[in-house]
Amino acid sequence: MPDKKIIAVLGATGAQGGGLARAILADPDGGFALRAITRNPGSDKAKALAAAGAEVVAADLDDEASLRRAFDGAYGAYCVTNFWEHFSPDKEIAQGRNLAQAAKAAGLQHVVWSTFEDVREFVPLEDDRMPTLQGRFKVPHFDAKAEANAFFKEAGVPTTYLYTSFYWDNFIHFGSEPQRGEDGKLALVIPMGDKKLPGIAAEDIGKCAYGIFREGTKHVGKTIGVAGEHLTGTEMAAELSKALGEEVTYYAMPWEQYRALGFPGADDLGNMMQFKHDFQEDYLAARDLAVARRLNPELQTLSQWLVSNGSAIPRH
Repeated sequence: MPDKKIIAVLGATGAQGGGLARAILADPDGGFALRAITRNPGSDKAKALAAAGAEVVAADLDDEASLRRAFDGAYGAYCVTNFWEHFSPDKEIAQGRNLAQAAKAAGLQHVVWSTFEDVREFVPLEDDRMPTLQGRFKVPHFDAKAEANAFFKEAGVPTTYLYTSFYWDNFIHFGSEPQRGEDGKLALVIPMGDKKLPGIAAEDIGKCAYGIFREGTKHVGKTIGVAGEHLTGTEMAAELSKALGEEVTYYAMPWEQYRALGFPGADDLGNMMQFKHDFQEDYLAARDLAVARRLNPELQTLSQWLVSNGSAIPRH
């Protein structure tokens, strides 16, 4: 239908963008059309989106001109960057600038920008409660996205700022699954003490973003946070126990120990978990479950997500 509003979706073959892409395609009468933006239109996932009715366009976050072309003629865009692909906050900030400038040039009427809090507003660089990383960040993958917020504001791009939560999909794809100890038992290792961790199915982030677009530009200039549930490590371990059919205990690893694990980004993630722990009230309040459910009535709990996905969680 020529009168449909085109939403250009970055990361349309990934976790967040993929959820939004499928939500648009699943609602043919919703008034929106999908333009899936990917670096590799020839990938199997991109071809599947094209077969399902998407317009697939090639663009690169490092190339502002390609983004301008990809946004041309669109009503809105979902903008997301992937820190874990390169581990460079400076690269992520530059990509945010490219997205904002391209959105401005294309005259987009509504952008949803996937971002996070700036942890330095809670823990200044000189505050030694958590180490400063790379000279100017506390949690690089949070702080860099937060820095990029300014590009959208300064360019006058009509933007909704979307705070996401821990993906339960990380239990499958990111190495966050319960670990088997020397005693042969499984343990969920998360440095959250006894505090709650907001979590969500990655698919539901995209569906919530679709809800934001559907509700129109009343959310422009606002920040909306989404989560499926707020659960303690003990509560998550109990749900995993039921899904996996064997006991999973919760080990609240100290942050210092987690930061020292040595895998790429361990210090970043250790600081992130400490931030979520130490500023629990602010972090949970920014991710209102009722708001997420209004935007996405199909919002899943961890238990519901595990019914469909528990069998895919690795068990070593």
